[in-house]
Amino acid sequence: MTFFQDLPEPPERPRPPRHVMPEWLGPPSNELPGVIHIGKFLHRAPGFVMAVKSAEVYSNGCSVDVVWCVRRTSESDREWAAGNARFFRQPPPGPGYAEDPESALLFGAEFPDGRKTTSTHIRPGMFDGSETVTGPVLVANGQGGSGNDDELTGAARLWLWPLPAGGGLRLVVQWKEAGMDEQSIMLDGGQIAAAALLAQQY
Repeated sequence: MTFFQDLPEPPERPRPPRHVMPEWLGPPSNELPGVIHIGKFLHRAPGFVMAVKSAEVYSNGCSVDVVWCVRRTSESDREWAAGNARFFRQPPPGPGYAEDPESALLFGAEFPDGRKTTSTHIRPGMFDGSETVTGPVLVANGQGGSGNDDELTGAARLWLWPLPAGGGLRLVVQWKEAGMDEQSIMLDGGQIAAAALLAQQY
């Protein structure tokens, strides 16, 4: 027999109640979404592009993947370093998070019935999940980026809740500090509705 044989089993740790995230805050954890390709540019200019890649559509909402890229053109080392600093200090979108909220990266959506929502309205951590929230809601999750001496890339995943009831869904973006005035694209509400039917429960 060795010293560590026949040691008593550790006591069972009590399991806390399972946390259920409110549906307006993010996609359900127990669904496989329907996926649609979007492939549209929100902004396209020398040295800077922003595009919508795709959307994952769930039974109650959709996640939209947005990417952007800044490529060095004629900037001096000093100018590129200054632009790099602006890019990576990009605060969370919304009033109270930026020195000049109008210059921050802002996302918005307009439903076919005219209802509007922005990424400044609700942010993760603002609520504990017990509140009653009426839609529509747009939450910017998973923002991040990387870069080197020639190129800077970034991405965000936008959670939109609830699903639009048919018609065109307008996605709007503005980033004045990056030289991008308000731009928008239309997403096909019928295509989104069809993809929602493909969502599968685990």
